[in-house]
Parts: sequence; structure tokens; C-alpha cells
Amino acid sequence: MHGEIKDWNNGWYGVSLGVSQAEIDRLIALLTALRNNPDQHFHISSDYVDSGGIGDIEMYVNDADAVNNLRVSGIALPPGDSIP
Repeated sequence: MHGEIKDWNNGWYGVSLGVSQAEIDRLIALLTALRNNPDQHFHISSDYVDSGGIGDIEMYVNDADAVNNLRVSGIALPPGDSIP
């Protein structure tokens, strides 16, 4: 897995995660485990080789009444394609 923080130079930052096919399967299994056991959580952690960057991302099931500040969108589409 490869992670990057992208400074958009406007006060906001993006996080980019590149995953392998095997890591996709592992993430699906971990997300399924979260769905089945909402009291659990898991981490995506750095190898801490570089001098800085993303240290850790924790994934957990949010409380139903929690305030959301992110959302999940769909896959990227080429220009001119319609959204299914």
C-alpha cells in the first residue's frame, strides 16, 4: 500500500491510498468484519521509513447520531460519461 498527503494549498488536504489486489481483498474482509462486529476497529499504519507522512488511519463504525464530515463517492468516470 502507498499513501500520500496532498496539500491543496487552500487549507484542505487530500489523502491518496494506492492498494494492491491482495490489499483490496484484505480491506473488504476487514470492512466486512466491522459490519458484523461494530465494536471492533482496524488500522492502516505506516512503515515509518520516511521522515514524515501518514502515520496511521483508524477505521471504525461511526455512531448513528455522530456528525459526519466526510462522504464516500463513486468510482472515477471519463469526461462525458453519465453517472449510473
